[in-house]
Parts: sequence; structure tokens; C-alpha cells
Amino acid sequence: MLEGVYAEGILNFKQTRPHPQSPQETSGITLGAQGYYRYSLPESEYPVLSIVEDISDSEGNTIPHGHYSLALSDDTKFLVLIQSQNPVAIIPTFKLEEDKSAYYPSKKLKKIREKQAKERAKTNAKRLKSGLPPDVEKVNMEASLEYIKDGNYYLIKYERGAKRAWGAIKAD
Repeated sequence: MLEGVYAEGILNFKQTRPHPQSPQETSGITLGAQGYYRYSLPESEYPVLSIVEDISDSEGNTIPHGHYSLALSDDTKFLVLIQSQNPVAIIPTFKLEEDKSAYYPSKKLKKIREKQAKERAKTNAKRLKSGLPPDVEKVNMEASLEYIKDGNYYLIKYERGAKRAWGAIKAD
């Protein structure tokens, strides 16, 4: 036991540890205090879809590999692939699901959400005093791409909050 405590204590010294624990300081500036951390854009409101290989159709149109934001159109008829705030492809949806329990929660779930909202309001008031941005509720976001060999198409699954949508891209 003593050896474990000694080893952990020794590894916390910057002189003996090659990569010290946070906060890491470079030139007197704490990591996270630089401008590109403090003034960067907030996280995306859309799930991220990673495409490993180029996708092309029979007409010669190609979606290059990369990371894309996947958005559901307002009328929920299309999925939109977005890269650098520019739409790259529009994919029709063939199935849409909405979780109705998110809109009509039970009494118990309402009480839990009200309690969480009160706690978040208290936390945001403290964060405002110290100059930090407010804490916002996280939304579950997920996007995936799967190749279906039988039909020779790519299946795209989209999920954000209570909405789920599926779209397909016919492969070449």
C-alpha cells in the first residue's frame, strides 16, 4: 500500500513525470485559456456522420469521404449532408419515428424534469457570476451509415432527441 501511494505521489511532480496531469501550462498560459478555446463556436446542433469511402451513384455524382453534419429538413422529408455549413447532398427519408413520451411525459417524469430545471437555473446563475457560458441540456444525437449488400445501397440512420429518420443512397 505504501509503495502505491509513493508511486502516485512521485508521478505528480512535473520534474519526474514526462506528461504532467492537467492543468498543463505552456509559457504561463493554462490550457483552455487560449483564444481558440475561449472564443470558438459552440458545438454543432447536428449529429456527425463519418463517411470512410467515397460514395458515387450511376449518374457520376460523388460524395467524398469525410465528416459531415446530418440534418433533418423542417418538413422531415429529407436528410441533408452538410460540410462546412454547405449542403452536399439531399437524401429522401423513407421512414420517420417520433417518441411521443418526450412530448407527453408522465407526472413522475415531469417532476424530475422540473427539479433538474431548477438545479440548472441555480448552476447557471453561479456560472453567470463567474463569467462562464450557461449550462444547456444535452440532446442525444446519433448518425450512422451502413452498406446493405443485398440491395446495393447505403442506409443512413439519423437520431436527434425524440426524432429518428432513415434514408437510403443507391450505390453505383
